[in-house]
Amino acid sequence: MNQSVTVSQISGAQQIKVPATYMRAGTSKGVFFNLADLPTSVQKVGESRDRFLLRVIGSPDPYGKQIDGMGGATSSTSKVVILSKSDSPDHDVDYLFGQVSIDSPFVDWSGNCGNLSSGVGAMALHMGLIDESEIPEQGRLPVRIRQVNINKTIVTHVPIKHGQVQELGGFELDGVTFPAAEIQVDFIDPADGEAAYGKGSMFPTGNVVDELEVPGVGCFQTTFINSGIPTMFIDAQALGYQGTELQDDINNDEKALAMFETIRAHGAVKMGLIEHVDQAKQRQHTPKIAFVSSAKSYVTSSGQPVNASDIDVLVRALSMGKLHHAMMGTAAVAIGSAASVPGTIVNRAAGGGERESVVFGHPSGTLKVGAKATYYLLENGEQGWKIEKATMSRSARILMEGWVRVPQPL
Repeated sequence: MNQSVTVSQISGAQQIKVPATYMRAGTSKGVFFNLADLPTSVQKVGESRDRFLLRVIGSPDPYGKQIDGMGGATSSTSKVVILSKSDSPDHDVDYLFGQVSIDSPFVDWSGNCGNLSSGVGAMALHMGLIDESEIPEQGRLPVRIRQVNINKTIVTHVPIKHGQVQELGGFELDGVTFPAAEIQVDFIDPADGEAAYGKGSMFPTGNVVDELEVPGVGCFQTTFINSGIPTMFIDAQALGYQGTELQDDINNDEKALAMFETIRAHGAVKMGLIEHVDQAKQRQHTPKIAFVSSAKSYVTSSGQPVNASDIDVLVRALSMGKLHHAMMGTAAVAIGSAASVPGTIVNRAAGGGERESVVFGHPSGTLKVGAKATYYLLENGEQGWKIEKATMSRSARILMEGWVRVPQPL
């Protein structure tokens, strides 16, 4: 899809038409762009790009509905992706993710979206960013993705049938109503990033468990981890919850949402992501905050029962200030990574010990993620935990393709 940007006159107001594709990937939806199709001023990082993407999604919207844009008024559907052919010899495509605030005028570029990651390989083929000679007639095509936000490698194994991306199939993903083709997603060496005590540490404080003192709220044992995405885990019982809560239990409670945001802000300082709690307002995407509990039976948001015997642990996570309807893909990587390290809050809730995979229950159902942790000790004295690869299965499907129209001037 290499159509040039065009200008049209609509009801006396000028709008530009920009090629775009609307895709559901994992349990998220987003607007995907080919970098080369964007207006020249938007191809570069900066205010012009952010203003353009905000207008595409329909933000900021004080009504919180994003009626005049492509956004769906939730953290899972207020997202944008920019793809380009990678200049790295080790990667096929560069992937930049933006989490668009619903009611505030900013785009958060501080992290990745694990769900939308699952659609990047398929979309790269759709956009012609993969050489046709590399596409098999049948089978699975591994697409090596450079995740630009966090400078990490992701490999998606895209199903191919008759030389085309196979989107339909029988794979069922909790949180998505209809089945589709399964896409295996590998997050390579996912533990890295900003850290308070040494850049690149999976546990940014140097500990698998810390005491987090939050003025006016309490003191909590917390696991801070940076694997997949910066995340903080707290025991559900310490917060007065069971771990079986659904969206309305949290999102309809303004006091609870305020408490979680206060805790998250102080956790961000502890992780070294910000210097002062007030800066958390401009960093809504990271870190994530989640609460965990030992396995219990519960009923999902769709009314389906989940038996305690079918899961290892319960996890509920908040994204952009609201309880997520299922689980963010990057947070799932953090869950799998934390579960594999003895002594973390997640590992304790899952029964302790060493493990190479975990099945966790979330509001929409269950998810299995594989991650094996190894402890390393180097001659220079450096030591810590390392995750070679975290793996999970998702699916992706193009919902609409064509152009988005954006009023000018922005």
